[in-house]
Amino acid sequence: MSVTDLTTSAAWMAALAIAALVLSGWRKTARAVPRPQRREPRSRRPRVPIGIAEATVPLYSSPNPLRRLWAAVASAGLAVVIGVTSAIIIAFGATYVVVTLTDLLRS
Repeated sequence: MSVTDLTTSAAWMAALAIAALVLSGWRKTARAVPRPQRREPRSRRPRVPIGIAEATVPLYSSPNPLRRLWAAVASAGLAVVIGVTSAIIIAFGATYVVVTLTDLLRS
């Protein structure tokens, strides 16, 4: 099988997959219809009114600029630490795979 045949068959598979996705999306959407009640709902316990206590709360106030700056610095620091850690883990994993595969080629 040549590269051209392989590319052509892969293109056909991708085109058929896209066509299947498009065709599966062409159906009527379901509409929610409320079901009528057949009888009165039975209550297992008597209904007792619940008291509500109203309390005033302070309005939202935006944080001061120093707190916003600290949030930006902390999030940037966390992004750098997570990036460095993930890069180290990926590098060790890639190194292990390359060393293992090259050792398999020798024998």
